[in-house]
Amino acid sequence: MDMLGLPVFWVELGAIIWINLLVSGDNAVMIALAARSLPTAQQKLAVFWGSTAAVALRVILTIFAAALLAQPWLKLVGGALLLWIGVKLLVPKKDGGEFPAGDRLWEAVRTILIADLVMSLDNVIAVAAAANSAAPTPDLENMRYVLLVLGLGISIPIVIFGSVVMLKVMRRFPLIIALGAALIGWIAGDIMVTDPAIADWVQQHAAWLHDWRAAPIAGALFVTAFGKRSHWGI
Repeated sequence: MDMLGLPVFWVELGAIIWINLLVSGDNAVMIALAARSLPTAQQKLAVFWGSTAAVALRVILTIFAAALLAQPWLKLVGGALLLWIGVKLLVPKKDGGEFPAGDRLWEAVRTILIADLVMSLDNVIAVAAAANSAAPTPDLENMRYVLLVLGLGISIPIVIFGSVVMLKVMRRFPLIIALGAALIGWIAGDIMVTDPAIADWVQQHAAWLHDWRAAPIAGALFVTAFGKRSHWGI
C-alpha cells in the first residue's frame, strides 16, 4: 500500500487515534455500567463484543456523519433513548439486589451498542473531519476510509481497557455507578438541545439551556432522580 509511505497518512492516523482517546471516556463508563452485574467471565465478553460492535458501528456513522447529524428529530429521539438507558442502569433487581445491567450477555451487549450509538453522534464529526483532511486530492480519497477503519479499530483496545478499569473502580466505589448514570443523562440533555429541529428556537429563546449547561444538568438530575426513585421503590 503506497499510502503507508506517506507522512500525511501517519500524521492523520495519529490525529484520529488521539481524538478517539479524548472522546471515548464516557463510552468506557457506559460500557462498564452495562456489564457490571454479569459474572466476571461474561463481563469480559460483554466488554469485548460491546466495544467491538460499537466501534464498527462508529466507522459507519463517521462515513455518513454530516448527513446523519443534519436530520431533524434524530438527536431528540436519541437523547430520550439515552435518558431511558441511564435510568434503567440504576434500577435494582427485583430480588432487592443491584439492577442487572445485563443479566444475560447479549442483553448487555445490546445496551452497550444502543447507548454508544447515541453517545457517538457528535463525536464522529471530529473523527470525520480528521479523516477528510487527509484527502486533499482525488488520488488520496481511498486514504480517508483506510484511516477511519484503522483509527477507530485501534481505539477498540483503548475503550476495552478503560471499561475494565471502570468495572474495578465501580466494585470498589459504588458511588461511581450513580455518577456514571448521571453522566449518561448529562450527555442526553446536551445532545437534545442541539437537534436541528429545535436548535434555532433554543438559540433565540432559550440559549441558557445550552450556554449555562441547563439541559445537561437537567438530564443528569432526571436520570439520578428517577433511577434512585425506582431503587428506593418510591
